[in-house]
Amino acid sequence: MNKDTATKVFESLASGIRLDVWRLLVKAGLEGMVAGQLASELDIAPNTLSFHLKAMLHAGLVSVEQEGRFLRYRANIPLMLDLIGYLTEECCYGNPEQCSDMRSAANCTPEVLPPVHTCTNKESCSS
Repeated sequence: MNKDTATKVFESLASGIRLDVWRLLVKAGLEGMVAGQLASELDIAPNTLSFHLKAMLHAGLVSVEQEGRFLRYRANIPLMLDLIGYLTEECCYGNPEQCSDMRSAANCTPEVLPPVHTCTNKESCSS
């Protein structure tokens, strides 16, 4: 991930409604949700939801698939995991033992955190 992509993702999530949409889609998993379900769950007008989904599509946060007359949206989980990795990949660089307390205090599972760098010379690291 690069800075431009990360910025686009953050800008896309800079709305309470979009955060709510994101969390519902994450909860729905691979099945995703149709737009009507999302609007109903969030108690918002379909045209308002459409505006927010368009911004999320533009940032790559969600994908959409036509199913007859319905549109099914799915969260782009790999993109969010890439963002988490981008934000934290150099945490305590050269001193990975310092990160262990912060990792254990995090409210997410260790599987979603990027690996801890174990090398001590930044130039010799290849990750």
